[in-house]
Amino acid sequence: MNTLIKRRMSFITAAALLCCQAIVQAQPVAYPAKGQSAQKQQQDQSACASWAKSQTGVDPAAVAATPPPPSGPAVGGGERVGGAARGAAGGAVIGAIAGDAGKGAAIGAAAGTMGGGMRARQNQRAQQANAETQKQNAMGAFNQAYSACMSGRGYTMH
Repeated sequence: MNTLIKRRMSFITAAALLCCQAIVQAQPVAYPAKGQSAQKQQQDQSACASWAKSQTGVDPAAVAATPPPPSGPAVGGGERVGGAARGAAGGAVIGAIAGDAGKGAAIGAAAGTMGGGMRARQNQRAQQANAETQKQNAMGAFNQAYSACMSGRGYTMH
């Protein structure tokens, strides 16, 4: 079981690093359509990056440096405890009908803990997906503003 958790953590960490690299590498490419010099292009790129940052409030370096949400075992949040409590209550009722409320509560608590663990993992995956979507949206807004600025200065954007 420890090996499986370690593999999952390694995979999630690798995926997060690749995502961060993709965000950094996703900046649009500018072609000097009006014969701008390399020096002029550098000046325009710097000015447009600053302008895009001020317009969107997005700093690409900060977005790329933002750590991904925790990807370890799904604990905390109370999902397991809540599941155990609900399972014990349900199990006690069923156990009382069957003649042994204590045994029913124990079985229900075990099942509820597993269900709570599933909910915790689902919540964790949703948080990770939400964080990635926010990064992508922020970089999309920045790149759109950057491209608009560079286009306005006579560059063809790709």
